[in-house]
Amino acid sequence: MLPLSGIRVIDLSRALAGPYCTALLADMGADVIKIETVTGGDSSRSWPPFDGNHSLYFDSTNRNKKSFSLDLYSESGRQLLADLLADADALVENFKPGTMEKMGLGAERLRAINPRLIVSSITGYGTAGPWKDRAGLDQVIQAASGLTSVTGKNTEETYRVGVPVIDIATGMISAFALVSALYARAQGSEAQNVSTSLFETALGLSAFQGQTALSQDRAPEPQGNNHPTIAPYGAYATAGDDIVLAVATESQWAAFCSVLGRTELTEDPRFATGRDRAVHREELNALVTRELATRPAAAWIEDLNAVGIPSGPVFDYLQAVNSDQARALGLIAETRRADGTNLRILRGPVSIGNAPTPVRHAPPVLGEHSREILTGMGLDNEQIDRLMAEGIVREPAVLATSGATA
Repeated sequence: MLPLSGIRVIDLSRALAGPYCTALLADMGADVIKIETVTGGDSSRSWPPFDGNHSLYFDSTNRNKKSFSLDLYSESGRQLLADLLADADALVENFKPGTMEKMGLGAERLRAINPRLIVSSITGYGTAGPWKDRAGLDQVIQAASGLTSVTGKNTEETYRVGVPVIDIATGMISAFALVSALYARAQGSEAQNVSTSLFETALGLSAFQGQTALSQDRAPEPQGNNHPTIAPYGAYATAGDDIVLAVATESQWAAFCSVLGRTELTEDPRFATGRDRAVHREELNALVTRELATRPAAAWIEDLNAVGIPSGPVFDYLQAVNSDQARALGLIAETRRADGTNLRILRGPVSIGNAPTPVRHAPPVLGEHSREILTGMGLDNEQIDRLMAEGIVREPAVLATSGATA
């Protein structure tokens, strides 16, 4: 029994932030029904990279879900969705503000359908303000929120973060908010709708950088691979590969000097405190770089970790997913899609009782569970076949031709 077993979530989201939210819920055992259009499904199904005909972008955030392919432009399709919502616990959507109302699923209508339903909404910029009607995508929000301004070599050469971190974090925040509302409902409160946006999440991620802007009325600047306030903390060259190390406390500084064989540095007034080391960062980094150049990365990593100083290699993703640590944690699951193709996939990043949350189902092909869901709603095969013949519902050819049910 996983914590959210018995909770049914209707997922109207697409792309990344919403699907990441519902993937986390599905990892925890929720029955997530992903509603997809009959004309192509989730837009991310068409995004590279591909494994055969399968989008790995889509696969990365749609494990453990069921796909119900439905024509939401038809009255019959919308009625089927309303029937599903009547028995659901939660709805997740990431449309632009006003879209749900245009679909006939505004707050009042949803409350009439199911007063216990919790709606979690994700937008680009929130539900108020001059930008509320703008479409929001991760890199656009990274730039507008200030994140890009502190990421890069210097103020003239800034970068987007290499993964869609705002989408991912927004999915996490949305899942947290939804589970909080589920808990409140279980304690006897009325169902409450929750919402967040990419912009709100991005500013929330600013932490001390955003607080610096507020409190000191200045814009923080990028520090490359150095931590913006702590030194030495960043990426350094060795006699072999680069490493990353972090010396964040006075006890770590003393231990670091010992590992370097330079204990006299603890008495150097330039480096006496964390504030001093940050002020004299350039001198300190030059000194550290000279010392680290005398030995290979693996030797430094072993000695630094032995005295409690966080340090590690600079891996690419291929090295990371194939590392001994990833293997020991069981982070990679072996699954098989409905069409028989195999897929190695990252599991969710949570363990329960020291056991990793399982990948119970491979990411679904479009409409893979349509027939199963309709059967569960009480429709017979004749009714289901008629809906499919009319194009209201879709199931994949791999199931339709075999007569199999998902």
